[in-house]
Amino acid sequence: MQVSELPAPDQTISRSLAQALLASKSDYTGCRLEVMPDKGLAHQHVRIVGTGVIARIPKQSQLSLCAQDNLRYQAAAFRRASRGGHAPKLIDILLPSPSLPRGALLVEEIIGTTPCLPADLGAISRAMASFHALPLPIEAQRAPLRHSIDPLKDMLDEISQQAAFLDQACLSPTSLREIRQGLKNLAQRCDARARPPRRLISFDTHPGNFLMTPNHLAILVDLEKARYSYPSFDLAHATLYTSTTWDTETYAELTHEHVLSAYTAWEDAMDAATAQATRGWHGPLRLAMWLWSITWCAKWRLLSQRKSAESATEDWSYELSSESLISHVRGRVDHYLSAEIVHQVWAECQTLEREL
Repeated sequence: MQVSELPAPDQTISRSLAQALLASKSDYTGCRLEVMPDKGLAHQHVRIVGTGVIARIPKQSQLSLCAQDNLRYQAAAFRRASRGGHAPKLIDILLPSPSLPRGALLVEEIIGTTPCLPADLGAISRAMASFHALPLPIEAQRAPLRHSIDPLKDMLDEISQQAAFLDQACLSPTSLREIRQGLKNLAQRCDARARPPRRLISFDTHPGNFLMTPNHLAILVDLEKARYSYPSFDLAHATLYTSTTWDTETYAELTHEHVLSAYTAWEDAMDAATAQATRGWHGPLRLAMWLWSITWCAKWRLLSQRKSAESATEDWSYELSSESLISHVRGRVDHYLSAEIVHQVWAECQTLEREL
């Protein structure tokens, strides 16, 4: 086949999904398919027109799971988070097949618009509270979601693994020093025995992952990394500079007052005991979430240049996403790793730790 005769990526995705629906004898076989804009590094999305259903087709697993385990994990996340009323319902699972090697989830389509910050921060806080408020299941019922007995230590370990990429990521000496001081501070906090309450969290609550419904409810539409951990991670991820400036459609540079109001709105939506027990942890876990984000940026800068491997579980290759998406991510990563922004967010974390 000549290059000019290659099918467009959208046609390839649609054809693969159509074949998978047919092979699984799905109720949606033969429905018109509409490929949605490529906005994420982990999934492609296809609308099954007229049904109220979206197909989420993995490009990779950010948790390094095999295809079937990745689907099982995400299915559990959607089932559990949707009980709070602020996440899409799971409709069906398309198991891995020759046409869709990583399978797909079929989930409820949410009709809504992107959040406008800072105006919609309160709604986002209440949406997070909807699943943070769900009772923590007994240990035997938490799988397949991650449910470490010590999520803080696990977070430190994951950040440390990503930090191995820092020396090759072309950061300034000042930035490296500030990041490593943050790691030292987090390690000291980890050495203490106290811990906040664990709840179901998303671990990916940047504002671009929410949609606002006509009745002004925020709905979290991406739950790939959900786990039982600390709500403060989600609050940080929703309000950090590296999150609120990630997507062009939700871009906002929040003031300290905006951030504090988001935390207050979350506390108002939670039970008093959980809010009180969590309060002293907002600052330290905000630092931890930023350290995770900035070390992920260093990791992506290096690993995204590698060739994609079809058998890979975690795969950040340029080849899996559109040129426009990769260009956007590269620009954000370069910005966040710049000396000016590293120092800005590091200083903000220190200031807010005293205020939260």
